[in-house]
Amino acid sequence: MTHSLARRIAPRIAAAEKQVLAAITLMDEGATVPFIARYRKEATGGLNDNQLRELENQLHSLRELDSRRATILRSIEEQGQLSDALREAIEQAETRTALEDLYLPYKPRRRTRAQKAREAGLEPLLQALLEQLPADPLKLAAEFVQDEGEFSEVQRCLDGARHIFIEQISEHAGILGQARETLWQTGVVVSTALGEDRQKQARFRDYLDYQEAIRAIPSHRALALFRGRAEGVLDLQLALPDDPEGARMQGMILSELDLSDAARQHPWVAESARQAWRFRLHMHLTVELFSRLREGAEDEAIRVFGSNLRDLLLSPPAGQQVTLGIDPGIRTGIKLAVVDGTGKLLHAGTAYPHPPKNQWDETLAQLEQLCRRHDVQLVAIGNGTASRETEKLVAELATRLKDQPIRHLLVSEAGASVYSASALAAEEFPELDVSLRGAVSIARRLQDPLAELVKIPPQSIGVGQYQHDVNQVKLGQRLGQVVEDCVNQVGVQLNTASAPLLARVAGLSPSLAENIVRHREQNGPFRRREQLLEVPMLGPKKYQQCAGFLRIRDGEQPLDATAVHPEAYPLVENLLRQLNQPLEAVLGNTALLRKLKAEDFVTESFGLPTVRDVLAELEKPGLDPRGEFRTARFADGVEKPADLKTGQWLEGVVTNVTNFGAFVDIGVHQDGLVHISQLADRFVKDPRDVVKAGQIVRVRVLEVDLERQRIALSMKNEADTAPARQAKGKPGQKARNPRENRRKDGGNPRGREPARAQSDSALGSALADALKKARS
Repeated sequence: MTHSLARRIAPRIAAAEKQVLAAITLMDEGATVPFIARYRKEATGGLNDNQLRELENQLHSLRELDSRRATILRSIEEQGQLSDALREAIEQAETRTALEDLYLPYKPRRRTRAQKAREAGLEPLLQALLEQLPADPLKLAAEFVQDEGEFSEVQRCLDGARHIFIEQISEHAGILGQARETLWQTGVVVSTALGEDRQKQARFRDYLDYQEAIRAIPSHRALALFRGRAEGVLDLQLALPDDPEGARMQGMILSELDLSDAARQHPWVAESARQAWRFRLHMHLTVELFSRLREGAEDEAIRVFGSNLRDLLLSPPAGQQVTLGIDPGIRTGIKLAVVDGTGKLLHAGTAYPHPPKNQWDETLAQLEQLCRRHDVQLVAIGNGTASRETEKLVAELATRLKDQPIRHLLVSEAGASVYSASALAAEEFPELDVSLRGAVSIARRLQDPLAELVKIPPQSIGVGQYQHDVNQVKLGQRLGQVVEDCVNQVGVQLNTASAPLLARVAGLSPSLAENIVRHREQNGPFRRREQLLEVPMLGPKKYQQCAGFLRIRDGEQPLDATAVHPEAYPLVENLLRQLNQPLEAVLGNTALLRKLKAEDFVTESFGLPTVRDVLAELEKPGLDPRGEFRTARFADGVEKPADLKTGQWLEGVVTNVTNFGAFVDIGVHQDGLVHISQLADRFVKDPRDVVKAGQIVRVRVLEVDLERQRIALSMKNEADTAPARQAKGKPGQKARNPRENRRKDGGNPRGREPARAQSDSALGSALADALKKARS
């Protein structure tokens, strides 16, 4: 069975069957994806973490499919209807859809009109009709009229036979397959307005009279359509433009049935085929294909969310610097928290520089005293309400601290309130007011985004696309995988990491993470990795999985501060013997290490990939893969959208990347959109090929729509941003070529519910609106 799974998965992840088989074997033995990707390259032939994640997902899906296959075979066999041909067809079915098509005629169901007709003995009438046409159907049916009951009239007997015939057609696997493919390839989604609520309709105005080929609809538009339907604003239908009456589909149905030419041409049979298409197949397949469209759109939205989350979690950390975190506010004041280089809280409080109290000077004095007392180096300002006003305050503070330079920057506060009210925050700061905990989180996420953001549910971090419209279980699973991969890619300091961070390390569960923290508190810092084996419930198997990802700075064994796995320590000892140098002299000594040839150290225990990885780690021990920290410089005098000028160049931070472009924070409380067509001077297929969340970019203002609160930006050279090149038409209108349907989406991904705030970014576009104005 495992070999069969490996054979099916291999082409889907562009790998050899033996690579997949090795990975499956390791996973079944309890190995995690990060461990396999980093420390079992010899076994898998170097499968990377993306391939392994896809393999893991495919393995789960195929095993579910095989379980369903076994259930179906058992059900049909219990009914005594499992022929050899049917068994073979079921065993060869590659998809869940094909499997369910084959099972449909044998599936237990409620008592249908067709079932009632069968129970009344009308199945022979249908057989007679199909075999004896063009005989008069009324005469054939007259022989089946019953003395009493539902089928006491000739026409009702004919209707009963038709119900049986329609059910047979709608359960015919070949007909279902062809009709499904035809609808998917040529079907068009038609969206029209429902109701009279103009306010609701305004949010979906691009879809009140809309058509687009179902297979060409991108994920963000599909989710917008389904949201409109869910809110009672839109009516969605799936039509065949080239076959509005279903004549071609009717012909396909008849061609698939084993009938004589005379029967196919008979009006009774033709009408039965027409009704089967109109009232059964079309309706059934519309529901199914809409589900397929939604599922594909959800999967893509989840993929986008995962990519953005990965980029955000891997943002360069500011490092171990004393940081002042400020959670801005107007009436309720600004919340202050000073944390030391390790994130330990030193001070928390509130100040009221803004209306109605207007204690500007008092607040400046308070901040100056805090900065001098604790030697503050960084100031992190939450990007919510009053952030720019607070930034002015901090800028003035900096002029008072010329002898103690400080840097300040805006930090996304998405999810800070969720953390503040969590059980974890209450456990960390039981005496601290909920409102002050958010300032602590803002300060810490500047020091180390990964270590702090793992404490917040990934869905609350605010980098998703229509996150509330997708399957929340699948979203949670995918985001959990992303967090795990990021944590293990960076590594975790064993003696300072929180329990939520440790719980994301390969092989560790939340309970094991708690045990590690408890052991650390009771026995002091870990001095060697091997001491992990003293932690309750952490046995050799778990130790093998987690050890390489846990770091001990200034411990007894220098290698414990690197990504070298303990099982490879003998390899390092062999390298040191060859160099005749102590470890301290080798770590970071590139010139010395490059005298060695990796091939000379390959043994049965350590393959070439492991030797190369160990040499690379020794060259740059403990290197943080997240890169160098830097900040964006927002333009002076630009505080709100009205301050922006067309053609103005600005620096900003990418806050969210979607399939239609990137949202950029340029410091005006309103993220601007760089549409996919404005990301580069070349054609861009995927925005993530150009930008990622957290990246600092230079953008040019194309248009500011104050009424709709939308800002259109460009990263192109000035010569390439002429209005005539900004858009080519309204999105998806009248099912034109998909290349002509590229829409200009807008919206705002920021705020407490970023995905809903863009809502309807799929419903209109700053760039498209700008073009309309230019034309008018």
